[in-house]
Amino acid sequence: MDIRSVSEITKYIKNIMEQDFILSRVMIRGEISNFKQYSSGHCYFTIKDANAALKAVMFRSRADHLKFLPVNGMKVVASGSISLYERDGAYQLYVQNLLPEGAGELSLAFEQLKTKLSEEGLFSATRKQAMPQFPKIIGVVTSPSGAVLRDIYRVAKRRNPMVKLVLYPVQVQGEQSAGQIVRAISFFNRKYPVDLLIVGRGGGSMEDLWSFNEEQVVRAIAASRLPIISAVGHETDYTLADFAADLRAATPSQAAELAVPDGRELRRYINSLRQQLKTKGLALLRSKRHRLEVCQKSKAMKSPQIMLLDKRQRLDYALEKLQRAAGDRLKAKQHKLQVSMERLSMLDPLKVLKRGYGVVETEKKIVRKIAEVKPGSKIKVLLSDGSFTAIVDEVREGNSNGEG
Repeated sequence: MDIRSVSEITKYIKNIMEQDFILSRVMIRGEISNFKQYSSGHCYFTIKDANAALKAVMFRSRADHLKFLPVNGMKVVASGSISLYERDGAYQLYVQNLLPEGAGELSLAFEQLKTKLSEEGLFSATRKQAMPQFPKIIGVVTSPSGAVLRDIYRVAKRRNPMVKLVLYPVQVQGEQSAGQIVRAISFFNRKYPVDLLIVGRGGGSMEDLWSFNEEQVVRAIAASRLPIISAVGHETDYTLADFAADLRAATPSQAAELAVPDGRELRRYINSLRQQLKTKGLALLRSKRHRLEVCQKSKAMKSPQIMLLDKRQRLDYALEKLQRAAGDRLKAKQHKLQVSMERLSMLDPLKVLKRGYGVVETEKKIVRKIAEVKPGSKIKVLLSDGSFTAIVDEVREGNSNGEG
């Protein structure tokens, strides 16, 4: 018996498995667990049932085509091939396609993305913009062929021929369509501003309408600075673009009706306003004319000097009252000034000196106490009519009567 290496045996088993017809094309039903998607885009997970588990890998080249996000606990049907991973010596399923069991793939993807974007607030009513009342230019993002563009043009021109329509042609289904729709919305927002946008297409299956469920399209609609009307499919068709748009139209024709005001209705409305203005103007004119007639018949208008005499009398009375108040105030101020002058006069030192008193200074300092002078000190005495100097001969303490 030959001795084999681990690598040789592993390769041998792998060759057997890869040549097996059943293992090269297999479809397996089970529940996903331990799901993880790496930054490389590759997905690794386990498919299990009540009695067994099978490791699986789905490389990025296939995972990029998934419409939904696999999660743990989801029941799926995986198709692919089973082979051996030589490094670990373990067999695993190399998944080519993955479908949710029960609900369709697109339906599941729709609900998953709807929940995700709703939680982010992209569908919130507070984000909705109001439609312009009188748009002049409307951008249209749709296919240049087909009935959608014709319907929008026909309805818009019927309602108001003055409104200008600007088409950005795009594919509305297929792999390239989502990117083209996003670029169209960006073009109008950045380079060709219009009053509002109509984004849409005709009806079809969920697969046909799927471009308007793509995350990039929904985010572009929600982020638009221009108001957007979503007009995708028929009345019963709903896409995520409808939830993100500022206004949803059941059909492209209804989108044109919502976007373009009816010229005939506007004319009727303007005529109604004109009639109201005329009626109110005539009523106001009659009211003013009546007031004028009343004024013309009044005594004041017939004899305006009567009003002048009354005003003159009131002016004379006011002047007299003002003069009287000014006189009373002046007398009060004069009396107050006289009282203050009398008080000030009583404090005048010259009047005190005239009564026989004098002021004694020594070294330019007024003497207030006997202790401030000494025998032999030179003093200066100020009287009411002059002054003299003297030498202190004797100092005695006591009262002013000379009693020591």
